[in-house]
Amino acid sequence: MAQATRKKPVAKTADAAVAARIAAQSHFRALRLGTPFQPRIDALAKTQDWYNWAGYRAPHSLWDEELEYFAIRSQAALFDISPMTKYRIEGPDAEAFLDRVTLRDVTKLKPGRVHYTAWCDDEGFVLDDGTLFRLSPTRFRLCSQERHLPWLLDSAIGFDVIVAEETEAVAGLALQGPTSFAVLRDAGFAGIEKLKVFDLADFQHDGATVTISRTGFTGDLGYELFVPADKALSLWDRLMTAGELRGIRAIGYTALNRARLEAGLIVANADFTTAEHAIRADRLRRPDEIGLGFMIDLEKGHFNGRRAILEARAKRKLRHVLVGLEIEGNIPAEHAIVYHKKHREVGLVSAAMWSPMAKRNIAIASLERPYGDTFVEDLWVEIYAMRELQYQKLMKRAKVVARPFIKLDRRTANPPADF
Repeated sequence: MAQATRKKPVAKTADAAVAARIAAQSHFRALRLGTPFQPRIDALAKTQDWYNWAGYRAPHSLWDEELEYFAIRSQAALFDISPMTKYRIEGPDAEAFLDRVTLRDVTKLKPGRVHYTAWCDDEGFVLDDGTLFRLSPTRFRLCSQERHLPWLLDSAIGFDVIVAEETEAVAGLALQGPTSFAVLRDAGFAGIEKLKVFDLADFQHDGATVTISRTGFTGDLGYELFVPADKALSLWDRLMTAGELRGIRAIGYTALNRARLEAGLIVANADFTTAEHAIRADRLRRPDEIGLGFMIDLEKGHFNGRRAILEARAKRKLRHVLVGLEIEGNIPAEHAIVYHKKHREVGLVSAAMWSPMAKRNIAIASLERPYGDTFVEDLWVEIYAMRELQYQKLMKRAKVVARPFIKLDRRTANPPADF
């Protein structure tokens, strides 16, 4: 009979080493990060339709993308914007620093206000666009699609300013739609009716502060709320309870994307390629080429890309233009090629839909100049439509039209309408 052998005890240091190795090798199991609102979103996610937003697990849809869109336009829609990159910029030189790196005049941005802005590299090509919140005379929050911390830190050399990313520390929600004001009022945010478009204010919530701005990405009446991450779930519950009788619904990105297209708003690395992501030189875009030329304030001092932008304007180096299109028929022209006289390729559609609000087939497209000018006629888009399990090529007429495709009076009404 074999004699059992006794195993020698493994040293604690060996145990720790094994545990560390297992942890290091198991990183792939956490495929996507969860936001502070993830428990509530997961509980509502009937479609299980997820995508990667800056490393976070975000929903394309939660229950029905069509009805989620109509929740924006007829009720109140709640969308988790926590993955949006957020930077805290503060200090005596915060205003001067931001005025130096962004296109707009930051000295005109008063505390308690927000503006939409963009920033460029030294060659005048757009690095990103985003929103700048002035929380106090010396404290700002910059929100963007992409991450720019190394560039911001390099740009801050010589300024008495602190630049820190606060994406994980600050949770965010977009509350959009005609009943959004009523939801916030019923939730007990006293004085919310005083906020005009692009205003912001601080309110008390669960022993902490929530910053609420009258901003959004839908072209509708709406607000954005920012709160410490540990107060996220209590804020969600407060809004959902108050909005039950106002038809509040949680939504995913597909519905939001449709609303933003109707509003004529653009998305970085969807409607244009940011300078840090562009591989081919002809993909780079200056502000004037993507409809952001209105931001450029030549009355202020030097800002990043100023000389290159002025030279491009003077020497007619601006070769592209981002436009709105109205397209014949009702089949969306997503990623369709745009032609002049059916044979010369002059651009590409980046976003398209049949708009229930505008009752038009609409799109955003990047076109070569001068084909994006409104006087140019005979534009066509090439659409491939599935018909009985076979793609059919359709050539549909298109014309350049103004953006936004819809304008809703309730977005800017003061005080906001009580639906």
